[in-house]
Amino acid sequence: MKIAIPKERAAGESRVAASIEVIGKLVGLGCDVVIEASAGEGASIADETFKKAGASIAKDFAATVKGANMVWKITAPSKAEIGKLTKGQIVCAHLSALTDAKGIEEMAKAGLSGYAMELMPRISRAQSMDILSSQANLAGYKAVLNAAELYGRAFPMMMTAAGTVPPARAFIMGVGVAGLQAIATAKRLGAAVSATDVRPATREQVASLGGKFLDVDPEMEKEAETDGGYAKEMPPEYFEKQKQKVKEHLPKQDIVVTTALIPGRPAPKLVTKDMVEGMKPGAIIVDMAAEAGGNCELTKPSEVTTTKNGVIIDGRLNLPSRLAETASALFAKNLLNFITPHFDKESGKFAFDDEDLTVQGTLVCTGGKVVNDRVASALKPSGAAKPKAPAKKKAAKKDDAKTDDGKGA
Repeated sequence: MKIAIPKERAAGESRVAASIEVIGKLVGLGCDVVIEASAGEGASIADETFKKAGASIAKDFAATVKGANMVWKITAPSKAEIGKLTKGQIVCAHLSALTDAKGIEEMAKAGLSGYAMELMPRISRAQSMDILSSQANLAGYKAVLNAAELYGRAFPMMMTAAGTVPPARAFIMGVGVAGLQAIATAKRLGAAVSATDVRPATREQVASLGGKFLDVDPEMEKEAETDGGYAKEMPPEYFEKQKQKVKEHLPKQDIVVTTALIPGRPAPKLVTKDMVEGMKPGAIIVDMAAEAGGNCELTKPSEVTTTKNGVIIDGRLNLPSRLAETASALFAKNLLNFITPHFDKESGKFAFDDEDLTVQGTLVCTGGKVVNDRVASALKPSGAAKPKAPAKKKAAKKDDAKTDDGKGA
């Protein structure tokens, strides 16, 4: 069984879908692991370190994936990379399946089996396989550090001989995995933290971290969460109420971190231009949804900008990549946890169980067809083939119960 791990070539991507620990475990299972030369440079892992862990090093992408049964990547393979992959190969990565249906169609045409790890179902058994959670956790941490870097004052309250320094006020919008980590990090740095989310279940989570929950409309928020644990898109009247509450709250805040995302949809606009104009000079907005258009109307993706009234808006992308070594290790462990239950020790090969909920949830293309309903629907105007009927799902086992951990952002 050969597993190939190429170098990531997407702009601004420093991660690699491997770690020393995971390579050791794969080799222990009897797998041959091949890593492209310099793939780990951005994550501070030298080729020699990978070799010592049991991997072999290939000179380029083509040599890395040649003869591989499975390819691990952080991001989806480009069109050029798909052309170098061969029919029947398995690709496990963040495939952006809900926003790049054409890319999935290209993979299907090439005869690849694609597992979109971002579509991992939100069940308790799959938590250790969930790349969105592991990477969002780091992103929430990094967002607050970015805010601290840009903020011109101290975070904690300080009692000094020269006088008292008041604590910074931080407001976290969206209390999913990223938001919870942002709250925890801001509190550790000494800020006074408040937060808001459409899902009422997050109120207790905010309080447990020492934050204050900002209510909008408790009654409407009762219907704000999907069965899968994601945030639903709320009706217009809710956003009007939210805007008013937020507009009153923002002028008092020093740090604002926005994390609100809806899978496969543009990021909701939570902070309008007039809200920004009402904030004080030197206040910071870190827009973690910049890649999906941003939660703030004035966010410029990939840029840090300053408004006329002195508010700094941070729209830098791919925050997990700015913690590449840790992010790579967690991503690789997610992939290992996903495939390990399907490893046959007798044959030394992986055989995915089509009845497994984690397999059903992530498989987007195989056998030359797009087999994910949502991706196939996005392709209908182009005349793509109808999706293959999904395998009949088994009743959820006890350990498949929906988690209630606020993984909505």
